Amino acid sequence: MKKTVYIAGPLFSESELEFNVKLNEFLKNIGFDTFLPQQDGHLLSELIDNGIEERTAIQMIFHKDEEIIKNCDLVVFVMDGRVPDEGACVEIGLAYAYNKECFGLKTDSRSLMGNMNNPLIIGAVKDRIATSFSDLAHLLRPFTKSAF
Repeated sequence: MKKTVYIAGPLFSESELEFNVKLNEFLKNIGFDTFLPQQDGHLLSELIDNGIEERTAIQMIFHKDEEIIKNCDLVVFVMDGRVPDEGACVEIGLAYAYNKECFGLKTDSRSLMGNMNNPLIIGAVKDRIATSFSDLAHLLRPFTKSAF
């Protein structure tokens, strides 16, 4: 049975959305099932456009993502940007609390703390931070049966 990876990361700009789709396809190609919130979850704007009250829509998003994190096997946290996305930080915190295997992916050299990542994030991902897709594949290899 394939392991499921929850992809935690920013999803607000066109470039972020495109990167997430590329990462999603990469993870599928190396043998994982995935949950990509922008594709498989609720979108706030769509829920509101469909007449759902904002507060209810926010609760729906939170509870669905929490449930998926609780039931997934692994989390890949996209850390790109000067500071990581706030929502993704909550997702990685939930994943860590649920004893999920967490990994960082940081292809961006920017950091608020000079050349250092936040110690709480480093701890949550157990210092497993990839800098490229191929580096990520190497970190994930023990968690899949496919030979990539």
